[in-house]
Amino acid sequence: MGIFYKLRTGLARFMYGRNGVDQLGLSLVWVCLGLNILSALLSKLVPVVATVLYWASIALWVYVLFRMLSKDVYKRREENSKWLNLRWRLKSSHSEAKTRHADKEHKYFTCKSCKTICRVPVGKGKIVITCPKCGAKIQAKT
Repeated sequence: MGIFYKLRTGLARFMYGRNGVDQLGLSLVWVCLGLNILSALLSKLVPVVATVLYWASIALWVYVLFRMLSKDVYKRREENSKWLNLRWRLKSSHSEAKTRHADKEHKYFTCKSCKTICRVPVGKGKIVITCPKCGAKIQAKT
C-alpha cells in the first residue's frame, strides 16, 4: 500500500457523513475567485475597495469550507435546493421570454392579479381575455 492510497482512504473516512461539494458550493467558489481577481485588479486604483473585496472573498471562502465540512447534511441540501430552484427560475424565465419574443403568430399578456401569461392569436382586434387561472378580465388589442 502506497502513501497515496493511505491518504485517499484517510480523506474518504474524514469526509464520510459530511456535505462535500454541491452546486451552491461550486457557485460560491466561482464568486470567490471573481472577487479575488477583481480585488487584485483594483488594488492599485482603489485600495480601500480592493481590501473590502478581498476580505469579503475570504469570508466567503470560510463559508464554503463550512458548508463542505458540515455534518448537517439536511440543512445543506435545503440550501442547495433553494439555490437550484432560484437558478432554474432565472434560466427558464429567460428562455421562455426568448421563445415568446420569437413567436409572431401570438400575442402574450400578463394577468395583473396572478401574473399568469395568457396567449392570444394576433389580428383579432380589441378583445377581453379571461385569465384561466384566476378569472380576471384583461382588455387588450391584438
